[in-house]
Parts: sequence; C-alpha cells; structure tokens
Amino acid sequence: MATWAQLSFQEAASPMMEQMVNFHDHTMMILVVITVMVGYLMVSMTWNKQTNRNLLDNQKMETAWTILPVFVLIMIAMPSLRLLYLMDEVSEPSITVKTVGHQWYWSYEYSDFNQIEFDSYMIPTNELETGMTRLLEVDNRAVMPMQAQVRILITAADVLHSWTVPALGVKVDATPGRINQTSFFMNRPGLFYGQCSEICGTNHSFMPITIESVAMKTFIEWIKKMNDA
Repeated sequence: MATWAQLSFQEAASPMMEQMVNFHDHTMMILVVITVMVGYLMVSMTWNKQTNRNLLDNQKMETAWTILPVFVLIMIAMPSLRLLYLMDEVSEPSITVKTVGHQWYWSYEYSDFNQIEFDSYMIPTNELETGMTRLLEVDNRAVMPMQAQVRILITAADVLHSWTVPALGVKVDATPGRINQTSFFMNRPGLFYGQCSEICGTNHSFMPITIESVAMKTFIEWIKKMNDA
C-alpha cells in the first residue's frame, strides 16, 4: 500500500493543485479507454481467422478514425489550456514574497513588511529532532498566511534553480538576472515541503523548501516577532 501511495500526488493544499489532479485523472481516464480498446482490437484480430481479401479501402472507416482522434485531442486540450491560463494569472495578491536561490540554500524577502529577510538552510541529519523529516527540514521556514492570495517572485543569485512545492502545484525556474512570478492560495494549515527541481550543482539535493501555512492572526504575530528581532 505504501508503494502505491508513493506513486500518487501529494494531497492538494491549494485550489490550483486540485484542478491539476482533476485534469490528470481526466486525461488518464481517456488514455485507459484508448489503451483497452486498442488492446482488445489487437488481440481479437490476432485470434480472428475470418479475413476479407477483397477489402481494399473503406472511406467511411478512414474518415471515422481520422475525425475521432481530433475530438479526443479537443477533450484534452480545452481543460489543459484553461489550466495553463489560470496558472499564469496573478490576481490582487495579499502579500508578496521574494525568494532567491543560492548554491545551495534559499533566501526569502518579505518586502511588504519593513524588509524582513532571512536565509533558509537545510538542517543536517545529525541535528534532526524527533518527528523531523530528513533532507526536508530547514532552520527558517517560510511562514505564509492561508486563505490569502500569495505572490512569489523567484530569481537566483548564481546558477539556475527551480522553486517547487508539489502540494501547492507550484514549480517555477529561478533564473539569474530574471524575476519570474507565480501565486497560490493555501486552503488549509500545515507544512508543505519542496525541493529544488533543477540540477544546480553538487549539493542540489540539499536545498529544500518548507512552507508553513498559518492563520492570518498567527502570521501577523510572526511578522511582529520578526520586526522586533
């Protein structure tokens, strides 16, 4: 059972990720139907001894198997284009956070709140406490409010990185000299882990991302604490 769980998506923590999971299920349903149908026809034709040696062409059949795939592609393309459009849309964010990829750690800047800045390093294995996840825990978590639109500005200071949080449906390249942006809306509290998805060097596997989703009141208290520090 654990093996099958590893093959599935993480539990969605944002409406966008829920839409992506639904689109995946929609596409897989179509692929399974096509695979079963083609497999059945191949097996039946292999064992079927009836032949028609006078059959040279069939215009109606050729027209049907040309038009049918077009409708199948439309059924996949329309929700896909809709989802791509929604992923690029950034509508009236409540807060903006800038993240910068370094070799090999992330830094965060909360420019809306008196320039709160900090670096986020992975906690070494020998310093982990009970209940912590190896290679995913960091010393400074990026705390963000749930039930609020968060905009992320992503760039890099040295080489290519990729800021990826699967549970939020976010994966954006961090490119030196360029700022990319994305947004997400967390609909529940919790810890959401991610990792750099770009092979950026020898310590590529040791620059995790940890997002802590909290209530707005808790987030404001955290901001006040960071300002006083």
